[in-house]
Amino acid sequence: MSRYRGPRFKKIHRLGALPGLTNKKPRTGNDLRNQTYSGKKSQYRIRLEEKQKLRFHYGLTERQLVKYVRIAGKAKGSTGQVLLQLLEMRLDNILFRLGMASTIPAARQLVNHRHILVNGRIVDIPSYRCKPRDIITAKDEQKSRALIQKYLDSSPREELPTHLILQTFQYKGLVNQIIDSKWIGLKINELLVVEYYSRQT
Repeated sequence: MSRYRGPRFKKIHRLGALPGLTNKKPRTGNDLRNQTYSGKKSQYRIRLEEKQKLRFHYGLTERQLVKYVRIAGKAKGSTGQVLLQLLEMRLDNILFRLGMASTIPAARQLVNHRHILVNGRIVDIPSYRCKPRDIITAKDEQKSRALIQKYLDSSPREELPTHLILQTFQYKGLVNQIIDSKWIGLKINELLVVEYYSRQT
């Protein structure tokens, strides 16, 4: 199953706010309409919607998400928490959380077009897993810096997660630790996602 490229508002209308997919917010009327169906939702549908929320927010294909769930299942600790940490430490998501891109698809485009360096080297793989002490910078070219400056100027100044440091004037971000679960950028019940996949096998 390929990455979703359809209308983004359709997804946030059904699943609620997905800041990684689009910075638009569902209208309050839409939220109320969704609540009228909440009594009829099956357990399967509730788990499916949580899984879809995760998939569309982080811009993953179904195959990628299954792979992350498997990796998280083999790691020590809560599978759901490890899964969210793996997704949050992706390069495209880190750029989005730093404010260097307005959405995760925009961050993915920056990486694909070779505008981003990690520790002084060009990385063109959006799923690259960042580690503590990684330094993320714009390529030292006017076009790359202009693109990132545009995003920095337009992005709302939200509190930066504690695992990230942004040096705006140098177009530089620093990962100083693995993300703490309270800074996850999406309201989600990750246990339902793990349950969804455990029942598929």
